[in-house]
Formats: sequence, structure tokens, C-alpha cells
Amino acid sequence: MKIVTTAIQTLAMAAIAGCATVNKPGYDTLIAHRGESKDAPENTLPAYRLAVERGFGFECDLYLSKDGRVFTFHDSNLKRTTDGANTSRCADVTWADTLSKLDVGSWGKWKGSQYAGTTPALLEDVLALARNGRRVYLEIKAGPEIVPVIKAVLSSQGNATPDNVLFICFNQSVCKAIKDIMPEYTVYWLVGSHVGKGESRRPITADEVIAGAREAAADGVDMNFNPDVVDEAFVAAVKKEGFSFHVWTVDDLPQALRAFAVGAETVTTNCAKDLLDEYTMLFAPEPDTRDVFSDRIIDGAAFPLGY
Repeated sequence: MKIVTTAIQTLAMAAIAGCATVNKPGYDTLIAHRGESKDAPENTLPAYRLAVERGFGFECDLYLSKDGRVFTFHDSNLKRTTDGANTSRCADVTWADTLSKLDVGSWGKWKGSQYAGTTPALLEDVLALARNGRRVYLEIKAGPEIVPVIKAVLSSQGNATPDNVLFICFNQSVCKAIKDIMPEYTVYWLVGSHVGKGESRRPITADEVIAGAREAAADGVDMNFNPDVVDEAFVAAVKKEGFSFHVWTVDDLPQALRAFAVGAETVTTNCAKDLLDEYTMLFAPEPDTRDVFSDRIIDGAAFPLGY
């Protein structure tokens, strides 16, 4: 018999009990954030490959280098994931002279690991991992100037398609540029759960999210999941206006189940495999361990085999 906390069980049942319209944790609904970044350095080919090998789609962050190459990195400067070895801004360095030689596999808990010497990845290498049935989320961290370069990279290969690659971005101008130049690709507008700063900070409203998505010419919304802000009515209002709804970044199963229960279509997470394993362990049907030969049915009555 499984022992499950009341809170998790309640959330799980809300997400799965007889409701065909509610998604569940799965290979097609969990998106590996910066790859499987719990188990390999973020935004590197090892992290992306690990996501794909485990059956998941993944998200990656993209910048444009000074010499015109699109590469994967999250922060606006190189300091954090090089352990301080380089503090330059991403846009101020070249792939040829700097980025291709940068070690982003030895920082933090990765020091001395098998990932030492890992470099950032080029977009073309990321796209080689695209698989039908699992989406690659390309988050644009640069301005609209990156969009024609990305289009050229996409046009030079045949593996990544609008069926397995989509774009996400906070910058509405970038979202619009993608839809203008590559209308065949899906675009989600990234948005936080609050607006304003300091004493003026407050929860964002569904109407504000809808207006922002329209301004971005987006196909959907990818929102920071805050259960105090995002409830079923909030999601329903956004979807009613024709936008799909997705959330980031959830590393806790009860929260992931809650996100699905209120209507999220995908959940981005740093630990996709862990979430799916936990969900499967807790809520997969119990196997039937009965001895199939222990009973015999005769004229509708059950008799022990040795009767």
C-alpha cells in the first residue's frame, strides 16, 4: 500500500480524477528547463541530450555573439557559469575567440565532474536534438537583431521544424519579429506573476496577460507559476481569448499537479525525470499481484483451485 500525504493526494486527484481536459505529468507535458539541469550543467549539450535520452523536450536560452553566432547561455554576462573566469557580457564576445573555449561545466557543484571543459552550445547543435513529439523551447535573450540569424540557421537544416521547435521570450518586440519573419513557428510570451516593484508590486491580472500576449502577437502564454495568482479562472480567461497556457519553473510535484489542475498545458522544470518518477511511483495503478491460478470460476461461483 502506498503512503501519500493528504496534500499531494488531494492535488493529484484534482488533476487526474476523471477529467480528460486536464493534463498530467508526462513526457509530452514536462519541459526540461535549460536541459535536465539538475543532473548536468545548465544550457549545455550534455543537459539537452540527457533530457532527450530520458524522453523529454527541453528549454534553452539563446544569445547572439559579437561575430554573429547563436549560442546557449542564460545570464547577460558570463560570470556565474564560468565560476568568475570571464565576466564579459554575452553580446561583447565572439564565438571564435572566447565562447568556443569557455568552460561552463566546472562551476558550482560541477567542479571536478565529468562535465569539466564543456562549452556553450551553438544553435545548430541544439537543433540536431529536436525530435517529433517533444518540443524544444528556444528562449530568446537578445533583441530582434537575433531573429534573422536564427531563421538562417533553421533554414540550413531539416531536423528542427515548426512541429518540434517553438519560441519563448519576455520581449514583445522579439515575439512580434519572430511572427513577422517566421509565421509558421509558435511563439509564447513569457510573463511573470507580478508587476511593479517595491511597494507598488502587485499580482498581474488575467486582462493584463491577455493584453500583453496580443501586443506580442503570441500564440500562447508561458507564465511564472504562482498559485496565489494563477487559478482556474485566470487560466480559463486567457484560454478563452485563444491563447494556450504554460508555466515555469516548477520543481515540486504538488505544485506541478496544481498547475495542471488549473489548466496549464505544459510545466517547465529543472528535474523532469524526478517529477515524472515521483508521480508514477505515487499514482500509477497498483499492480495486480494476485496469483492468477488461486481461484477458478465455475458457473459464476469462485472456488479454490484445489477444491
